[in-house]
Amino acid sequence: MCAVVSYQLAAGIEPAPALPASAPHTLRVAAAYWLSEAGRKAALLAGQDGQARQTLTIDVPVARLHLVTVDERGVPRLKLQPRYERGAGDQIVRIASAPTYDSPPTLEELFAFAAHNYELERLYEAQGSAAKTQRAEAERELRARIAQAFLSDPAVRALPHPAPTPTRCFVLADRRRLLFDLNTDQGFARELPPEAHRRFRADLRARRERNQETHKAQLELHQEKRRAIAAWISASGTPDQQARLAAGVLPLDEAIEAMTEQAFAAASQYARYARDGAARLQTYLRQHAGYGDATVTSGDLIVTTAPAATATQGQWNTLQELRGALPDATVFLRTHRLAWRRDPRAPTLTLHSAVAVQRSGLFTLRREYAAPD
Repeated sequence: MCAVVSYQLAAGIEPAPALPASAPHTLRVAAAYWLSEAGRKAALLAGQDGQARQTLTIDVPVARLHLVTVDERGVPRLKLQPRYERGAGDQIVRIASAPTYDSPPTLEELFAFAAHNYELERLYEAQGSAAKTQRAEAERELRARIAQAFLSDPAVRALPHPAPTPTRCFVLADRRRLLFDLNTDQGFARELPPEAHRRFRADLRARRERNQETHKAQLELHQEKRRAIAAWISASGTPDQQARLAAGVLPLDEAIEAMTEQAFAAASQYARYARDGAARLQTYLRQHAGYGDATVTSGDLIVTTAPAATATQGQWNTLQELRGALPDATVFLRTHRLAWRRDPRAPTLTLHSAVAVQRSGLFTLRREYAAPD
């Protein structure tokens, strides 16, 4: 049955364009909506289908084809879904679901809803377009403000990764990464990439020059240390060390160790701290239940060192004796926490050492002594 319902178009909505005389006067379309529980009851009482989702096939006059949408498969549907409603502040809200009725609607009601929905859809799109334009304008103002601040402050830099180029760069602003592009930005924002690239290249040159100066200074210091070691070996080294120095084969570490031995000779009676943590932790673990066959290698050992927060009477006495024997050295207590990498839940062992540090010319000499509990 063809249903033709008289309907007043909403204000501002243009009628559909005229069609050729040979075109059909109606189009069969699907109209889908929902029935509430009350509507399902009413439908059953009227002898109709009581399902929640209702789909009808109706004939729509060509004058009202603006109330019809056609999906990609070519299926025409009455514009009931999505539906649009006025929300807070007279804003149009888009709702994905179809309308719900408390009683089966008439064709006139469906057409009226579709017409109202069509009008609100137009307003929703206009509203979205205005909001999009407003957001774009706000974004342009933000980018212009950030670019102007960047250009006016020579200390500001673009993000180094990815590296700035003459046309593109990233800047961290307002807690987000902003891309500035010479080809798409305008105004101050367009000037930012080339300036950011210029500063980036200038920083690279300055860093390279600093590295060269640092390397030069390190080489000079190394040569000074070699001369100082040569002078010390010539004056205090053994004949064997002096001979190997003359031949240019004396290891620097050996020479520094000899200097350290002489500097801390007054404390030679104190035992050195032994770096045998793997063996000591293994012995310690095997004293605990469940670890009787534990095997700890140097690769399994985790050592965490830190300044000691407390000291036993014996450790304090050791510390004071070393300070008396080495008045020119700084002596402090340190803890060494030994852990087993294979089992984080295994017991840990804490050892202590007394560290003596003394400056001797160009060298900082260091020696570590045992400080048992």
